[in-house]
Amino acid sequence: MRAPHRTLLGLALPVLVSLIAEPLTGLADTAFIAELGAAPEAALGVGTILLSAVFWIFNFLGISTQTEVARTLGAGEQGRARQIAGLALLVSALIGVGMLVLGVLLATPAAAAMEATGQVQADAVLYLRIRLLAAPAVLATTAIFGALRGLQDMRTPLKIAVAANLLNVALDRLLIFGAGPIPAYGIAGAAWATAGAQWLAAGWAVISLRRRLGIAHDFQREDVRRLFLVGRDMFVRTGLLTLFLLLATRSATAVGETAGAAHHGIRQFWLFTALVLDSFAAVAQSLVGWFLGTRRPDLARRVAAFTCWWSLGTGVAIAAGMILASGPLARLLVPPEAEAAFLAAWLAAALAQPLNALSFATDGIHWGTADFAFLRNSMIVATLAGVAGILAAEAWIARSDPDAGGALTAIWIATAVWITVRAAFGMLRVWPGFGAAPLARAPR
Repeated sequence: MRAPHRTLLGLALPVLVSLIAEPLTGLADTAFIAELGAAPEAALGVGTILLSAVFWIFNFLGISTQTEVARTLGAGEQGRARQIAGLALLVSALIGVGMLVLGVLLATPAAAAMEATGQVQADAVLYLRIRLLAAPAVLATTAIFGALRGLQDMRTPLKIAVAANLLNVALDRLLIFGAGPIPAYGIAGAAWATAGAQWLAAGWAVISLRRRLGIAHDFQREDVRRLFLVGRDMFVRTGLLTLFLLLATRSATAVGETAGAAHHGIRQFWLFTALVLDSFAAVAQSLVGWFLGTRRPDLARRVAAFTCWWSLGTGVAIAAGMILASGPLARLLVPPEAEAAFLAAWLAAALAQPLNALSFATDGIHWGTADFAFLRNSMIVATLAGVAGILAAEAWIARSDPDAGGALTAIWIATAVWITVRAAFGMLRVWPGFGAAPLARAPR
């Protein structure tokens, strides 16, 4: 209320560092595996997008928990906040075990569905099965981070994420290339390094939640119902988001190993920038939820405005940085044979960053208002538009037989269309606030 800029930035900075810790590790994985050649990097791309697909589908565990904890604490109901945290932790552990069992069985057909063949498919399956051993840990950490951020405790997730990912990078170098009596495990070493670090993060997160809030073991029926209603809407939304990213990766992989490796490098950096922008969204979610819990929608609208301006400025800065640093980043993220394709598509991904910023900012605002059904419906429309763009790009590729760079550029232009639709719906829901918008101003 007194210092909105300082509040937003003070909360966003630790979220930013904790969110970018994982994609930075992903970039490190990419850089290490790139030394092994295009085929292992293409396999890493297939494996990571499939894992991201599955984990993102269940990110409602963190999002719902953060919103509900923020709103109940804003209303002064700390006991119910503990119940919500305990319920989310239990559900995340059960889903994680189920994901482990099914994922190990379905790893081969999943990799084949991504057009991975030969050594690329074999490496992708190996990577998937090892990483899935940490599925319960990943989902439990997601739920706990949501609860802690609902408390506006942004520093504890930061400490956990940084420590776990530093361990991951240290183990990467050791296990991928070997040292002394430790053999070189290649892509399997990258998977073991990540899985071990994720279990460490989960244990630390459970201890932190017990200290900061507590974990209740009795649940209200209404909280269970609400969690699964949010899960339904977010399952559809995140499933469609993931479907689009999978289709884009599949199209790039089908063009060839060079395009597949270049697409993986661009996508990893795109995910990194997305989480940079998501730091503002996470803060908006907690503050909007808090102020709605205290019955101050005017202050929730103020949070929304500041979030969008800061996000847009950051998106413009990221776009400029991507364009200026395109050459060094190409040499870092892809093998030499994929650099030409990488640079051709890089500009399209860079120019879409301001739209990315508004899309993620408004996601956070609508999470804070618990407007999950709207987010589901807007993602349906955006994904229909994006998939139409991907199909058009594939038809053009098949008809014109362009080089890898031209084909990949068409795929990233389709991605920009998908982002534009999401950003437009997100902004219009707040200003002027069409439909039953939670933040629409009451008529005078």
